[in-house]
Amino acid sequence: MNVRNVLPRDAIPSVDDPTYVPIAEYDGDSDDEVVLVDGEPARACPVRYLHYHEIVNAEDSDGSRIAVTWCPLCGSAVVYDRVVDTGDGAAPRTLTFGVSGKLADDDLVMYDRETESEWKQSRGVAIDGPLSGVELTVLPAAMTTVGRFRDANPDGEVLAPPGGESEAAGAGDEPEPIDYDVAPYERYFEMDGFGLAAHRGTGGERNWDRRDLDPKAVVLGLTVDDDALGFPLPRVEANGSVAGTTVGDHDVVVFATEAGIHAFENPGLAFERTVEPGTFVADGARWDGATGESDDGRALERLASRRLFAFAWQDDHGPDAFYENE
Repeated sequence: MNVRNVLPRDAIPSVDDPTYVPIAEYDGDSDDEVVLVDGEPARACPVRYLHYHEIVNAEDSDGSRIAVTWCPLCGSAVVYDRVVDTGDGAAPRTLTFGVSGKLADDDLVMYDRETESEWKQSRGVAIDGPLSGVELTVLPAAMTTVGRFRDANPDGEVLAPPGGESEAAGAGDEPEPIDYDVAPYERYFEMDGFGLAAHRGTGGERNWDRRDLDPKAVVLGLTVDDDALGFPLPRVEANGSVAGTTVGDHDVVVFATEAGIHAFENPGLAFERTVEPGTFVADGARWDGATGESDDGRALERLASRRLFAFAWQDDHGPDAFYENE
């Protein structure tokens, strides 16, 4: 693992006291992507805000203490439980995360303010400090669009613009005032290269030696105990937009929809795509692939997952940890 210091600590400021507004008041485009956190009401964090903050230390609507995390270089969206069992017999403790200014294999390195341990964002594991080796618990979440979130959750809430300054708002290493209408990673998402060198155009870009998968293909990663399997969006789309398999001891179904890629516990059903995008049929019902809900009132259980680019998943789990179409 290559860990390097890139920015001053907290040059990209985490959001530590988030406030929310009704989704009807969101000032943005319906196609804007958001990280959805299940709850009552459901809440979402727009990616165009996360570009400038990368971490939101929050309490879910049910009181759970969570961290919504985002690494733009890795396209990595993961929601973690901030209550951590350190495994040493001590009582679980609540951590508050910040942006360390370091990268590990081009992935955000977070630090916790309680012990100053450092954590690799895509893996959720402490790589240095007193809690080294401790892993965070991944929570069920998904990336979707504002329009899709609004349709599914008319009473939902969205993170209010945190404001302030961020290094991501300027060309240098010093924080500058944030303009959320500016998309600082738009060019990066569209280019072929990946990682910090590609984003900054400094040369020395990383190589990608496989042809079956683009390095920035969107992957939905599932981990169960020691088993890890990443579902590349292009492969799921080529498989009729649905993929079913077993990860660990869980039967899972993954849907590719117009609003992202989503994973659920499979109760033993055989899903088939319909002519209507994002919908599937099974057991005499029509199912929404983004929500896991059926037209007869049933609902699938959303699984804890990571959404990230293929190169980041391969960095963490190796070249063979990808779903293959049958």
